[in-house]
Amino acid sequence: MDIFESRNIKPMLIGEMQEAFDSPDYIYELKLDGLRCLAYLDKDGTDLRNKRTIKMKVKVPELSEIHKQVKCRCILDGELIVIKDGKPDFFEIQRRSLMTNTFKIQLASSKLPATFTAFDILYYDDHEVKNLPLMQRKKLLEKTIEENERIAISRYIEKSGIEFYKLAKQNQLEGIVAKKKDSKYYFDKRTKDWIKIKNLQDDDFVVCGYIFKDNNVISIVLGQYSSNQLVYKGHTTLGLSTADFKLIKSTPEISAQPFNDLPSGNDNAVWIEPILVCTVKYMMKSANGSLRQPVFKGLRDDKTPKDCTVK
Repeated sequence: MDIFESRNIKPMLIGEMQEAFDSPDYIYELKLDGLRCLAYLDKDGTDLRNKRTIKMKVKVPELSEIHKQVKCRCILDGELIVIKDGKPDFFEIQRRSLMTNTFKIQLASSKLPATFTAFDILYYDDHEVKNLPLMQRKKLLEKTIEENERIAISRYIEKSGIEFYKLAKQNQLEGIVAKKKDSKYYFDKRTKDWIKIKNLQDDDFVVCGYIFKDNNVISIVLGQYSSNQLVYKGHTTLGLSTADFKLIKSTPEISAQPFNDLPSGNDNAVWIEPILVCTVKYMMKSANGSLRQPVFKGLRDDKTPKDCTVK
C-alpha cells in the first residue's frame, strides 16, 4: 500500500552516541529539543503523527496550514518545537502534547506557538524517496518547502563537527547529530549512519512509583526494561511539575513492586502500573549505571514503556 495513504510508518532512529568529530563524509545538524513527528502534507491538508503514529495536529492547531507551504504531496520527518527565550523548550512542547482542553491548547498556541522543523523527506509527489542518498534528499527537501514562521528546514554544516558541537554547548543547546552523506532512510530502524553527540545527557524511563519525602518533596521511582523485566534505575526529585505529578498520581496503583531486585530506601513507595514514560536529564552515569544529578524533564506519550531499555 502507498505509505502516504496508510500513514503508519515510523521514523528512522539514531543508533549511536559518540564524542564530537570532524569528517568530510558527514553533515552536522542541531539536535532540537522537541517531539519527533512525521508530517503528511498535500493540497487537502496537514496530518502530523508522532513516533507512535498518534495524530498530533489537535495539540498544535497553529500548524494546521503548513501543507500550503509545500509544492507537492510529501512526507517530511522533523521535530515539533516551541521556542522560548530563544531556544527550543522541551517542557513547553511536552506540556502541550499532554493537554486535552481545547481552550487551553488555543491559549498555549497563541502565547508560545509551535514550529515544525523538517530535516528529511521520505515521500515526494507520488513515490518514496527513502533510498536516495541523504544529500539528494536534502536538495529535494529544500526544493519542496517554502519556509514561514510555522515550518522551517533544518540547517546543517559540513566537515566541522567539533566546532559546531562547541557552539551548541556554548549556547546550552542539547547537542548535535552527525549524519552520513550517502545514507539511505530506514523506517523504524536504529542505524549508525546517524550519530548523536550530546551536551546534556538524557534518557527515557518507566515511571514505576513515587515516594513522599520531607518538606513536600516527591521522588519518582524509575525503571527500564531488560528483556521483559523491569530493572530499578533509581529516583529523581528535581524538576517534577504539578501537572505531571497529577497524571502520575492518577495512574492505578499496584500492590507489589515491579522489580526483581529492589534496593533499600523504597519502603514508603506507592507503586503504580508501569504505563507512563518520562525523560530524565542528568550529568553522567556512575559505574553501576545510577544517574548523577538527575532532573525530571517531563512525561511523554510518543514512546511506550517497552521502548525504555537498559543501555
